[in-house]
Amino acid sequence: MAKVGVMICGHGSRSQAAVDEFSVLAEKLPALLPDDWLCEYGYLEFANPVIRDGLDKLRDAGCERIVAVPGMLFAAMHTKNDIPTVLNTYAIKHGIEVSYGRELGVDPRMIAAAGARVSEAVEAANDAQGKVALEETCLVVIGRGASDPDANGNVAKVARMLQEGMGFGWLEVGYSGVTFPLVEPCLTHAARLGYKRIIVFPYFLFTGILIDRIYGFTDRVAAENPDIQFVKAGYLNDHPKVLETFAERITEQLGDEVPPTCGTCKYRSQVLGFEAEVGAVQESHHHHVEGQGASAPGSNVADCDLCADFCTGECRLDMDHDHHHHDHDHHHDHDHGHHHHAEYPHAKHPHGPESARKS
Repeated sequence: MAKVGVMICGHGSRSQAAVDEFSVLAEKLPALLPDDWLCEYGYLEFANPVIRDGLDKLRDAGCERIVAVPGMLFAAMHTKNDIPTVLNTYAIKHGIEVSYGRELGVDPRMIAAAGARVSEAVEAANDAQGKVALEETCLVVIGRGASDPDANGNVAKVARMLQEGMGFGWLEVGYSGVTFPLVEPCLTHAARLGYKRIIVFPYFLFTGILIDRIYGFTDRVAAENPDIQFVKAGYLNDHPKVLETFAERITEQLGDEVPPTCGTCKYRSQVLGFEAEVGAVQESHHHHVEGQGASAPGSNVADCDLCADFCTGECRLDMDHDHHHHDHDHHHDHDHGHHHHAEYPHAKHPHGPESARKS
């Protein structure tokens, strides 16, 4: 058998806490894998080590077969374009076999982990504020948001499975960026529905600017609706079921039947509203921010004083779409010299990023 190396491909963040949390997850994973497999991790952007560094370490250690996995919940631009480009380029350059696994995706274990985070929040709120029936509670699930309806739709599927699995009275789904509705319009709508309690659950792996933003907008809408209990649930982090799902995404690549990926992918089939993107070139947009950590221009969120209490993302609406502002919401609809991406068709939707503007 060829010596197997495992490469966990993270996104990277300008939040040191997020990078720390990812590295903890990467350090816990080997316990769920065969003893003789070597494990490394790396980031697409904004943090070191970069993915290439991890691949070098595995190769230097004598690995002949590398099994890579995206450290991401759903498959959008990063999972479908950026990471495969980095891996394919490396495999060709060094003549080494690199396979690539599925994102975590809609999986019973991921939903169990999410359910645990929501249950913890419900129990804490019942203890602190008195019991409210789940039928009188509105669950709001906030996903990352992408210019890919496949990924956004999967957030909605996870949300529905949480609502139906637990029995919440109502469900709303929002997103932290790129698409619609964003957090503030989503919560403002939810507050009109007449529920006593609203649970806000970020379906995210790690902390970072976006978690701060979700909780910040929750506080803002809560202040406007003092008669409703707003409860913040914790994000997934390194829940044991998340680790189990990651481990399977790695080991299934060496099984007899490797599961297919991305059935409703806008690059593969005509998806309503995104027909122009079928067959788009697979390429990475991240070489220009690869490995730039907290020293990249505008990258250290802690030093930004544009917003009063949390990063709202408002500034990026008025800035040139370059990669050096601190919000970095990944529209990728701008031209970096040689590649140009289809503009997100709902970029100007009133409940999308434009909603961050204060009239």
